[in-house]
This record gives sequence, C-alpha cells and structure tokens, in this order.
Amino acid sequence: MDTSAPLIFFSAALSIIPIARLIGSSTEHLARYTGDAVGGLLNATFGNLPELIIAVVALKAGLHTMVLASLAGAILANLLLATGASFLVGGIKYHNQDYNVTSIRVYSSMMLIAVISLTVPSGFHTLTAEKPAIANENMLNIYLAIVLLTGYVLYLFFMIKTHADFFKSEGAKQEEEHEEKWSITRALISLVVASLLAAFMSEILVGAAEETGQVLGMSNVFIGMIFLAVVGGAAESISAISMAAKNKMDLSIGIALGSSIQIALFVAPVLVIMSLFVGPGQMNLSFSRPLIVALFLAVVLAAMVAGDGRSNWYKGVQLILVYLLMAMMLYFFPTT
Repeated sequence: MDTSAPLIFFSAALSIIPIARLIGSSTEHLARYTGDAVGGLLNATFGNLPELIIAVVALKAGLHTMVLASLAGAILANLLLATGASFLVGGIKYHNQDYNVTSIRVYSSMMLIAVISLTVPSGFHTLTAEKPAIANENMLNIYLAIVLLTGYVLYLFFMIKTHADFFKSEGAKQEEEHEEKWSITRALISLVVASLLAAFMSEILVGAAEETGQVLGMSNVFIGMIFLAVVGGAAESISAISMAAKNKMDLSIGIALGSSIQIALFVAPVLVIMSLFVGPGQMNLSFSRPLIVALFLAVVLAAMVAGDGRSNWYKGVQLILVYLLMAMMLYFFPTT
C-alpha cells in the first residue's frame, strides 16, 4: 500500500484553492455585465467542471458507489457548508445581509423537486432488490435522466429569459466603482483557463482517492461524500464565500444553491447517460436511504434558514453544525 497516496491527494486538493479564487474573480467581473443570476450560473457551471471530471474518471474505474456519494456530498456541501460559511463570513463583517427572497423560494422548490426525483430510482432499486429487474431499472434511470435534463433546460429559460426579474439583487453593491473592471474577453479567458486547470488537478485527485481511503482507514462513501465533494466544489464554495464578504449575497446565494440544482438536475443525469459509454456498466441513481434522508433534511433546513431573505453569522453556524454532524456520522460508517 503506497503511503504517498494521501500526500498526492491533499497536495492536489490544496492546489485547487488558488485556481478556485481565479474562477471566483472571473465570475465576479462577468456578473457586472450579465447580472448576479447569470453570474452565479456561470460560476456554478465552471465550478462544477472538476466534479464532473472526478465523476467521469471514477466511472471509468467502475467506482459507482464513490460517484453517487460524491454527487450527494456535493449537494450537501453546497446547501450546508458553502451557504453556511457564506452566512458566517458575511455576518461577521456585516450585522445583517439582505437578498432576494423570491429567488430563494425558486431555488428551494427546485432542490426539493430534484431530491424527490432522486428517490424514484432509489425506491425502485430497494423494492426490487429481492427480485432483480435490472432491465427495467436501467430504462427507468435513462428516462428519468431525460426528464431531469428537460427540467433543467426549462429552469434556465425561466431564470434567464421569462422571469429574470425574480432574481434581481436586493443587497447593495459596494465599492465597485473603485475596483478594476475586467473586460468580458479577459474574464472569459481567465474563467476557461482556471476551469481547465481545476479539471486537470481533479483528475490527479481522484486517482489517489481510493488508495488514500485505504491508507487512512476511511470508506469509499466518506471519501466521496466529504473529500471529493468538498474539494471538487472548492471553486464555487470559495467564490460564494468571497461574494458574501463583499456584501453581494444574491450572487453568493446564486452560486451555492445554483450549483446544488445543477448537480442534481444536470450533472447526475448526464453521468447516467455517459455511463452507457464509459466504464464497465450503466450507473443508476440508486442512493441509499441514509443519503436520501440526509438530502431531504438539508433541503428543508436550507429553505427554513435562508427563506426570510436576511442572513447573519449565527444562521451560518446552524448550517455548518448540521454538515459536521452528517460528516461525523459518515466517518463512523463501516469501511467498504
């Protein structure tokens, strides 16, 4: 067993942090041209690229359990850890921070729909475990993937085209006129280059992930849900926290919650379809019951805490505490 695997893993993880800061800076400058809703969408899209690369590499190796765990972990990390850290950091600097409550309701309802959708194949898998119906389960997951992707496209059309006013910023934008303003070309090039670098480092990361878990005595589920999810989502998490520190809460919320929606409605179904061509077999969205319960609780809690359109540091503490409790529970699960 190679003890250098953890060194490679954590070195790759640390290298993603400055890359994530560049992604955040690029998105912030783009948001000045596009608005906070589209800026948050761009950050979530490019920030989720490492997660997609991690998942594809794991698909090739047939590590479906780790892929599913990383998807669930990424949603939890964005809903609880990134949002909580944003509320905490912003709340330390500002007494209260306001944001568009209408956009929060849209984000929350979309996340609830996404989690309900993920329970369908999981429930089917559980109910047919004793009498396998593999062909039917595979087809169910493919049809579900198509429905989720359709829902995501309609969500983008709603957010960008027909009801963009729902996502207008409420918080004051401070000191923008005193900051350097990048051109659209510079911001786009920086965003693309940083995303490619993040994807490259993510591939190194996942290559050492399984062996790191063996060396440290951690299960694949814990490695996927905590380490791969947090590191893979470092770009959007750091960006969300940075925006909150600048009192740009609508952009911060758009990054953190928008990323969760994108993972559930876009990344997950794309991976199901990609598994038909990559790896030893089709991957189905059959999450375990503890993961489904954790996702439901996270969505409900995030909606309750963020639903009034005003944040403070203690709301951030509440979200982070729940995330730490879930992480501790996963750590003590038997090694698989």
